[in-house]
Amino acid sequence: MKLGVFDSGVGGLTVARSLQRSGYFSELLYYGDTARVPYGSKDANTVMRYALEAVEFFNGANVDALVVACNTVSVVALEIMQQYSNKPVYGVLEPGVLALTHLPQLDKQAKILVIATRATIASGEYQRRIQELGFNQVEALATPLFVPMVEEELFDGPIIQETFKHYFNQVSKPDVVLLGCTHFPLLAEPITAYFNGAQTIHSGEAMVHWLQQQLQLSVQFKHTPIQIMASENVEAVARVAKRWQLT
Repeated sequence: MKLGVFDSGVGGLTVARSLQRSGYFSELLYYGDTARVPYGSKDANTVMRYALEAVEFFNGANVDALVVACNTVSVVALEIMQQYSNKPVYGVLEPGVLALTHLPQLDKQAKILVIATRATIASGEYQRRIQELGFNQVEALATPLFVPMVEEELFDGPIIQETFKHYFNQVSKPDVVLLGCTHFPLLAEPITAYFNGAQTIHSGEAMVHWLQQQLQLSVQFKHTPIQIMASENVEAVARVAKRWQLT
């Protein structure tokens, strides 16, 4: 099975890495819209227009299905992408939420912190779906500065730590941080350290588990090659891919 992966920038490589390492897929085609990142600060109509342009790109590509690695697109434009795509389209929202049910020893009183772009948080979708699972201590926080920092390949250091203080100064220690943007797993280690060992939910791992269950996949491939494309500065995307050991 050949799989397409779409994201607003480099963040979706965190999903691509998990998909590549699963052994379920024969090939991956990654496309990052780096010329117009970030999506999370744009209005819904603009995000839908960009999403439909991505559908047009993948409609002409040799892939069997498309994973939308961008949480903002998954919240705002997944349904319209599914309507116009000539192949199945899967978003990261549902897998990310359901991943909470797979964490060991996590009771319904656990403190859940959702961090994402402004558009994703404003939609209320993560908060609503998590509460529907019975978790009643859910805090949602927009952390938009994380996206350009990752795009600039800033993954740790004083700028990151000061930004954590800016956003998290008034946040009580969560039990789980749901990384509601695929850029954010690139900051997962310092986020866990900042919150003294809080668990994180990674969209890539959640997506692999969800696809395996939905499509009844089995491990078939020892190596899954990935082709990387971008609307601008593909070299920067390739550098992040190398950092994450995608080949």
